[in-house]
Amino acid sequence: MTSDPHRLAAWLREQGPVAVLSGAGLSTESGIPDYRGPTGAARPASPMTVQTFTGSEAARQRYWSRSHLGWRTIAGAEPNDGHRAVAGLQALAHLAGTITQNVDGLHQSGGLPDVVELHGNLDRVVCLRCGELSSREALDVRLREANPHWRARVTAVKPDGDVELEDPGGFHAEGFHIVACQVCAGVLKPDVVFFGETVPPERVATCFALVEQAGALLVLGSSLTVMSGYRFVLRAAKLGWPVAIVNQGSTRGDDRAGLRISAPLGEVLTQTVALLAGDAGHPYRAGIPAVIRSPV
Repeated sequence: MTSDPHRLAAWLREQGPVAVLSGAGLSTESGIPDYRGPTGAARPASPMTVQTFTGSEAARQRYWSRSHLGWRTIAGAEPNDGHRAVAGLQALAHLAGTITQNVDGLHQSGGLPDVVELHGNLDRVVCLRCGELSSREALDVRLREANPHWRARVTAVKPDGDVELEDPGGFHAEGFHIVACQVCAGVLKPDVVFFGETVPPERVATCFALVEQAGALLVLGSSLTVMSGYRFVLRAAKLGWPVAIVNQGSTRGDDRAGLRISAPLGEVLTQTVALLAGDAGHPYRAGIPAVIRSPV
């Protein structure tokens, strides 16, 4: 029986450079949970909505008290073999471009500089009044200074950097001091697309153009449950472009995929890149980010 890596490598050879759409399942091996895959199935999902965040000072206070701790987990995560393998695909000229639904920045850390971040990045903060962008690291310093005695223990981390807190010491969210924009004193929000929020139209247009120009779409680690990512599968299918999906568990787009692989992404992608690197006469080892080593 032909193995999954051989099937995927054969598909990539046939298609030429493809567009990649990645989701939370690509980052679970870095310790970042997902909402709907194997790590998310046993955990209730209660993501922050944009309506809740913008509609209540108390909601923002609760969010920032939790995200202040959760962001450190996301920021401390390291790219895994799957991220490095995607960078390897680009180095081997098998990628036309990458769209990610993730907000963790691990594609870039794994050696892939050109990524369209569909839902933004937790490393940035935006002012909802003036649009000023600033770093999450700088905000972290300000929040620490504003809350020198605030303590809480994290019991669970969510994919968007939000967390569940255990608060036996009585340090409730109501006692957490949030800070405002340093330019206009407006409300600060992580530069990510919350549930219920619309992705900027120009970003969506960029993604559609990437898929249309590539002529094939490879989905990695996404259940495609939400339309935000699924629409690109629909566009590829409408154009008659081949679609392949690698994800642990079923996806909303399975019936539109000519190739469907359910397996751990790090292992499958690493072995796939090794096969493709061998075609080009280059050895490849997991853990070498974005670099296909020259033959010895």
